[in-house]
Amino acid sequence: MSSDKAGTGNGKPSMRDALVTAAFRLFLERGYEQTTVDDIVALAGVGRRSFFRYFPSKEDVVFPDHERCLADMTAFLAAGTGDEEPVRRVCDAARLVLRMYAENPTFSVQRYRLTKKVPGLRAYELSVVWRYERALADYLRRRFAARRDGTLQADVIAAAVVAAHNNALRSWLRSHGQGEASAAMDHALAYVQSAFGDAPAPAAQEQPEDVVVVVSRRGAPLWRVVQEIESTLGRA
Repeated sequence: MSSDKAGTGNGKPSMRDALVTAAFRLFLERGYEQTTVDDIVALAGVGRRSFFRYFPSKEDVVFPDHERCLADMTAFLAAGTGDEEPVRRVCDAARLVLRMYAENPTFSVQRYRLTKKVPGLRAYELSVVWRYERALADYLRRRFAARRDGTLQADVIAAAVVAAHNNALRSWLRSHGQGEASAAMDHALAYVQSAFGDAPAPAAQEQPEDVVVVVSRRGAPLWRVVQEIESTLGRA
């Protein structure tokens, strides 16, 4: 179930994956509140110490991949050269979270349904989302340090990215993970980019063509008209 696919090297799932699989099997069969850590470790065939080596609490087993994803996002933002357009960079960072969900649609949909039913898990999920938002805002604050209201801009844009991301993600989860989640995400994040991103440099405008007006006597020979035009252009 977990996105950590390291395994044990002999084709068997890792202990971490086994615990997540056991936990979700029991959550679906009995309900989250009715399942204890002892129930999970008994089904997984490991001891309590093994569970807490991987997961500080029962809530953490529901979100086994968020710590890794947050670390990946933070590293992605830190790896920038400083030349990237900041809003585009945080939008790309948000796509890393989507990729985590899309790696295992079945698990992601199950978790979505579970968190909707359990208020405590919803509160825990909100705390996780807040950490993603803080990571985005911290990056933008550094990039906007020289701007007037740079901190305000950073916080507003980070919140907008998270809102757009969550809107697209939940639409995909409500569709039972069908279709390409990235298309909806690109559409949502495009709103953030258009609202807050730097506008592309305007294309070089063509210089208007010169218009030359020459006044000549009626009946003047053509060569004289041409001569007057050439003389006028030479003075331009």
